Amino acid sequence: MEPPVITIKELAKLLDLSPTTVSRVLSGNAKKYRISESTEKLVKKTAKQYQYEPNQIARNLRLKETNTIGLVIPDISNLFFANLARIIEIELRKRGKLILLSDTHDSSDLENETLMFLFGRKVDGILIAPVGLTSEHLRRFTHVPMVMIDRYFTKLPIPYVSTNNFEGAYVATQYLINKNHSKIACIQGLVNTISNKERVRGFQKAIDDNGISSEDIRICGTDFSIENGYNTTKKLLKQASSLTAIFTLGNQIAIGAMRAIKENGLKIPEDISIISFDDQAYFDLTCPPLTTIRQPIDLIGTEAVSVLFDLMDGKQAESKILPAKLIERSSVKDFNPPSRSASADEKNGLIPRSSIPK
Repeated sequence: MEPPVITIKELAKLLDLSPTTVSRVLSGNAKKYRISESTEKLVKKTAKQYQYEPNQIARNLRLKETNTIGLVIPDISNLFFANLARIIEIELRKRGKLILLSDTHDSSDLENETLMFLFGRKVDGILIAPVGLTSEHLRRFTHVPMVMIDRYFTKLPIPYVSTNNFEGAYVATQYLINKNHSKIACIQGLVNTISNKERVRGFQKAIDDNGISSEDIRICGTDFSIENGYNTTKKLLKQASSLTAIFTLGNQIAIGAMRAIKENGLKIPEDISIISFDDQAYFDLTCPPLTTIRQPIDLIGTEAVSVLFDLMDGKQAESKILPAKLIERSSVKDFNPPSRSASADEKNGLIPRSSIPK
């Protein structure tokens, strides 16, 4: 016959210890309160023998904790956010927390509803990659420990962890220019989000620094979807026959763009080069393997959790901008302009500017 399940008071009486001492051992605080190792082992052994189970609900009410963290992301189908959610879940589990995950489908209204729900569930904190189009509804939750990830608002009193989008886009554009490309299209994501704006700013700054005419550059696109990459590239290939390179500002945009290029009977990089912001593991397997700007996604996830726990502990927390990295593969080639004698090609704008750095 199995021994009966007992309460913490009964367990303490059986061991001739105070309930407080037993509670401190079972909550992992034996060392903190200088409880001897022998007593700690005895309490744990006896608790296991008598199948002691703590009343977690009562403990949470007493400590005003739920051991849950809300994680709000704009699009789970985007592998960047899917991978980010995986990393955060692992990190939170290490710290004894579980997540309530919500996908807002890039809707500010759904985002607001989600935050209201999480607030009602009394989560210990919130990690959010906001839609990023408006911040007013977020102001209502500034009293809750919250950290913004990837997309953020600098005017909100909420810390954030993100990639240096400006620097990454600048490096990617300079890489194309160093490969002698000057007829470049930039396919952007969700237009008014900070991540997109900073990437466009980095692209434009590299163009300006190299003296490339604005007439040779196109910035177009509407969101971070595969459809945007596909449809925008289709239009570009019809309208800009002299185009030699495309810079996509998101991984899903790149997938759509590559498909459109293939459907048009063109080859990458022989006919047109392509580089993308936001690396993914499968880009090693595309044909050809895609050159990208890699975001430090593991570090973004772990740093965001660390900043959130600082907030929950009542500490000051600072925002963090993390460096991006160029991953060179084989989707970009050196553009070799036609000879000076090819006047017809010159008229069609196929020869890049001589001022472009090699």
